[in-house]
Amino acid sequence: MKLLHSPFFRSIYSKSFTSSREMVVSNEVLHIIETVDPLEPALDKLVHFLSPNTVSSILEQQQKNPELGFRFLIWAAKRWRFLGRVSQNLIVDMLVKDGGFDLYWNVLDKLKFSGIPINSNAFAALIWGYWKVNKAEKAVEAFGRMKDFDCKPNLFTYNMILHITVRKDAILLALAVYNVMLKLNSLPNSSTFSILIDGLCKNGRTHDALKLFDEMSERGVLPTKITYTVILSGLCQAKRTDDAHRLLNVMKSRGCRPDFVTYNALLNGFCRLGRIDEAQALIRSFENEGYLVDIKGYTCLIDGLIRTKRIDEAQSVFKNFFENNAVADVVLYTTMIRGLSGAGRVKEALTLLRDMTGRGVQPDTQCYNTLIKGFCDAGLLDQARSLQLEISENDCFPDACTYSILICGMCRNGLLEEARHIFNEMEKLGCFPSVVTFNTLIDGLCKAGELEEAHLLFYKMEIGKNPSLFLRLSQGTDRVLDSVSLQKMVEKLCESGKILKAYKLLMQLADCGVVPNIVTYNILINGLCKSGKINGAFKLFQELQVKGHFPDSITYGTLIDGLQRVDREDDAFKLLDQMSKNGCMPSAEVYKSLMTWSCRRGQISIAFSLWLKYLRNQAVRNGEVIGLIEKHLEKGDLEKVVRGLLKMDLKLEDFDSSPYNIWLIGMCQERKTAEALKIFFLLEEFHVMISAPSCVMLIHCLCEEGNLDQAVEVFLYTVERGVRLMPRICNRLLQSLLRSQDKAQRAVHLLERMRSVGYNLNEYLHSGTRSLFQQRNRRETENLSPG
Repeated sequence: MKLLHSPFFRSIYSKSFTSSREMVVSNEVLHIIETVDPLEPALDKLVHFLSPNTVSSILEQQQKNPELGFRFLIWAAKRWRFLGRVSQNLIVDMLVKDGGFDLYWNVLDKLKFSGIPINSNAFAALIWGYWKVNKAEKAVEAFGRMKDFDCKPNLFTYNMILHITVRKDAILLALAVYNVMLKLNSLPNSSTFSILIDGLCKNGRTHDALKLFDEMSERGVLPTKITYTVILSGLCQAKRTDDAHRLLNVMKSRGCRPDFVTYNALLNGFCRLGRIDEAQALIRSFENEGYLVDIKGYTCLIDGLIRTKRIDEAQSVFKNFFENNAVADVVLYTTMIRGLSGAGRVKEALTLLRDMTGRGVQPDTQCYNTLIKGFCDAGLLDQARSLQLEISENDCFPDACTYSILICGMCRNGLLEEARHIFNEMEKLGCFPSVVTFNTLIDGLCKAGELEEAHLLFYKMEIGKNPSLFLRLSQGTDRVLDSVSLQKMVEKLCESGKILKAYKLLMQLADCGVVPNIVTYNILINGLCKSGKINGAFKLFQELQVKGHFPDSITYGTLIDGLQRVDREDDAFKLLDQMSKNGCMPSAEVYKSLMTWSCRRGQISIAFSLWLKYLRNQAVRNGEVIGLIEKHLEKGDLEKVVRGLLKMDLKLEDFDSSPYNIWLIGMCQERKTAEALKIFFLLEEFHVMISAPSCVMLIHCLCEEGNLDQAVEVFLYTVERGVRLMPRICNRLLQSLLRSQDKAQRAVHLLERMRSVGYNLNEYLHSGTRSLFQQRNRRETENLSPG
């Protein structure tokens, strides 16, 4: 953020004045500063002869005597609203010297004692100096002490402190300062709104940001390019890219010209949602307006292609970037390395890492972490560990993320002891585990069935650091149980002038150490549910609420699934109702879990009804259509139910094939093979991907019923889509065909087809299947023998 909002104050001299004249004035001022006390009245006589250049020159000459320089500076701040950029840098240079801040405070105290008024710009320089040396708390303290010097903050100082609090993720404090600012009749400007809107968007409060954007218009403050870009970026973060696109058009219609930052924000929004074709159309429209895609635009596009699994296209765009003689940065390389690693092409990703160093681009820790994760995912743990050691050789250091990735890789591959060793190693090296690190190891312990040790690690998180939010703030009369109460407390402190206390409170919460979060609780609850210890899971569920956490959809979903596992179906549905009453909207995953268990119990119609109930809660679904589908369900007309749902769902971007596969499997479990086959053909008709488990179950049922032709058709469906089934079902189908007198030849053709698409028949064919093929061959040989 710039300290200044205006150019150098207007020169008092005419352009014909020479530097020699300025030198004379400068020498006179220096003489006054060094010999006269109080110096302010004497300097006032020369105010009309001073220029910005003279002020800067005097400050430069006072570098050896900061106290006098600061005093002159404060006098200058009183006489002019703003100081020039050169002066700002000089002030910071003097402040950061040994004892500079203390000297500045001494000067302020002397002026206060002498009864000389202090302008808010004198504090602005001090606040900015603290911020520049990463002392945000001191900056907030300086702002809070302005009232001790009878100094009222001006708009510029308010904007400065808003900027600092937003950057420190203390958005509640920024909003409280804003409210105080309004009560004191200090009217906000476009910078004020841009700062706050940016903070709200980054905190995921896009709705509040939009309300503030509307308030901006109501107050007659015109949005600037920065304001539009900030709100546009926030809309994209909230996945409201179409709204963001409309806002861009509004911005243009109002004569506010977008820049690269604006265009890249919108481009990134479309790419992150996987809407690549639209993103590329945007790029063409940008180019028509005279904007060429820069490195950030290329990075957005490559990231979007990677998200949609279009790795080869991403590589092509990456290569095109270099063909234009452009210079890549570490972010672009890291994005491409992540794509290759995620696709399992870790050798190519490693080659790219070596290429970037050859081009003079130094990989950072995040870049290494991306590749380390790729090696861990591929099960190449030795290479991952080798890269971890390589980080230090490149003047970087492994961070908590590095160790978390390695720990996760070890746990996933069953190497729990190695994971423990890495965890202990990072603590010895002074790299403190993050909540993600703890969660990773706790998850590994739970999956390995070591629930007791997982609990011990959980308690280490709690005991080893500060208590939770609830335990720290629930003492006395002011209880903070939720974010609304916390916001009220911060506003109360701010209005009473205790801004530093409010800041410290928020920083304590933000940096309260590694305490269990809702993810930690969800991992442990899941571990307890999977091991059948549902009562222990419920105890943990109650504990997390007492400690100020709020259960989310995953928490409820995990418990509902756990209750189903121990046949407490009624309790599962009660928890579903409780979830809604507590304001936590059940997710699709929760409903799908209930549907799966209902199907296993043969309650297929309940499974259909559950999904229709979920759809009714989705605003984008057509209620009348759902009502018609419900009538078909009551009549038992399965084909019309599924067809109606498919027609409705396929129009939406968030189409999910899982419910259809759940129903298909449920029909198979109930041996309603004809109905299952109807669903299969409907899904194939609408080009909906049928899952491998669904195909396996259907083939199994068809074989049982002797409907081998249809079983072969389902198997060929998987072959055509590149899905390779497990040996058990393949052998089941082949054996069924070979045992049938008129279908044995189909087994031979199927075997050839399997070989042609890459099935390793030496590994796949069981001894029983081989024996049946040998018997068939002997029969054919006997039939062909003469006589």
